[in-house]
Amino acid sequence: MSEEARTADQHLDGVRVPSVAEISGNGLRLRPWRPESGEDAEAWLRGVLDPEFLRWNTPLRAIATLDDARASLRARLDDAAQGVSVSFCVTDAATGAVLGHMGVNAIEPLMRTARVGYWVLPEARGRRVAHRALALATAWSFTATGLHRIDLGHALGHDASCRIAERCGYRYEGTLRGAMFEEGRKDAFRDVHLHGRLATDPYPPVADA
Repeated sequence: MSEEARTADQHLDGVRVPSVAEISGNGLRLRPWRPESGEDAEAWLRGVLDPEFLRWNTPLRAIATLDDARASLRARLDDAAQGVSVSFCVTDAATGAVLGHMGVNAIEPLMRTARVGYWVLPEARGRRVAHRALALATAWSFTATGLHRIDLGHALGHDASCRIAERCGYRYEGTLRGAMFEEGRKDAFRDVHLHGRLATDPYPPVADA
């Protein structure tokens, strides 16, 4: 798997948290989201309002307008500057078209852990975008930041996400009871499949699309 990365690092207890990062490989380019870009804001809004996304995720804050989307993207840039998370806009390496989102979230410097999350726009599905982006972001996270472990959790029944996790070397480790909001609710909970990867785990091969 080819990889090129450019980072501006912030050192926290042995974890190098990049405030700016770009990664290329697997036919994709992962770059920072641009809050003031109409294309990026529109893609973010479509992504978080997509029925398939909302089937498996209940956002903590409602995003209903382009202004909401821009504010959400600015908050993610602030989180990156503080070393809390890194958010990537997943784009096609050849065309630059926005395909989805990949986040390395909840970075915990002391234990050198993080949690990944991702979504793909409807028109980009069926092209292994999430698989390729997750493999790329995982390799980068371990080599560029010094993380030891990355968690991946998805709602019970989300079989597509389960397959993506396993193909990228995230082993199924158990079921967390009541660890995620039910669809469209914040007063009820559902179970979560927990997958995990260590920096010492072997990397499964990933072919370009």
